[in-house]
Amino acid sequence: MKLKIQKEAIQNALQSIQGIVDKKTTMPILSNFLLKVGQTASLMATDLDIALKGPLKAEILEQGALCIPARKLFEIAREVEGELLLESQDNNWVKVTSGKSTFKLMGLPEEDFPSLPEVSKSEKIIIKAETLKDMIEKTIYATGESDTRYTLNGLLFHFIPKKKDIEFKVVGTDGHRLSVIAVNLEGKISEEKKMILPKKAAIELKKLIEGISENVTIYIDKNHIFFSTDDITLTSRLIEGTYPNYEQVIPKNHEKKVVIDKMTFLKALRRTSIMSRERTNAVRFDLEAGKVTLISMNPDVGEAREEIAAQYKGDQMSMGYNARYVLDILQAMEGETVSMELQEPLSPTLLLSPENEGYICVVMPMRT
Repeated sequence: MKLKIQKEAIQNALQSIQGIVDKKTTMPILSNFLLKVGQTASLMATDLDIALKGPLKAEILEQGALCIPARKLFEIAREVEGELLLESQDNNWVKVTSGKSTFKLMGLPEEDFPSLPEVSKSEKIIIKAETLKDMIEKTIYATGESDTRYTLNGLLFHFIPKKKDIEFKVVGTDGHRLSVIAVNLEGKISEEKKMILPKKAAIELKKLIEGISENVTIYIDKNHIFFSTDDITLTSRLIEGTYPNYEQVIPKNHEKKVVIDKMTFLKALRRTSIMSRERTNAVRFDLEAGKVTLISMNPDVGEAREEIAAQYKGDQMSMGYNARYVLDILQAMEGETVSMELQEPLSPTLLLSPENEGYICVVMPMRT
């Protein structure tokens, strides 16, 4: 195997797999990527749950294949200044030359690389890359972090067949807050499908489609989901299990509604939360006609209070929230205003924005 690659081409390709190659693995092969060189060059990386396969633009001098340490070659590509010449040598070593710099890396044979699942072509769904990225951004912050309820550690992709198209919902929840965004897609599927995409895969997918203007094709099979754009394919194993019935959590028949300027609200909440307890991030919301007062108290530090104008005509009322949960929602929302809709101080609160059609957020209040 022998090929010449421009610094930028190898650097960009290796950057795209850094989040996938496993750096702390007990299986050395998972910290390597597979470089295959035939008529064209391609690379593959996997951590056994997520896999990425894509082309590599290079001048091919000799064909072959080798597994190469991903992190080290990325660091080399970042530091050298000219094009790179990669050349396989005996016993799976690879020689890397750039200008007057020479490196030797110990690789592994192609046969050691895990086989990747074949892309299932039975049913496909097409979505704009920008739409998919936006849907992930608006929900991923609400997913669990190493939650023992493992189904919450991912995003639910819910495909619902309609007469003329497909309703597609992406849902994230950790049990304390919930975000749901829905769009209609052209096409048909045979039946309703619910699949849970691991959080890490969702993050890698978002990175992959950042700045891409074309469509992403989604293929689904029983245990895996495949995302294809151009010649790049991201494969992910699905989380097994049943996702909570998210539709039951969304409150109906709200008696009280507060409308606030979003940026004013966000900045005031950031300031007030400075004085909240680190463990709970609790901020109290006091509602009165025409205004909301945000209050945080910490016996060890002090307190903060800020009043903001709001459209509200109901009775006086107080609720407590984890400020970080509300801030995450406000940062994900577009538009100039946000409305909070609720019933009782401890009932789920709905956050909506008129400029975010199909986007629903729910946050559970807390005792303060």
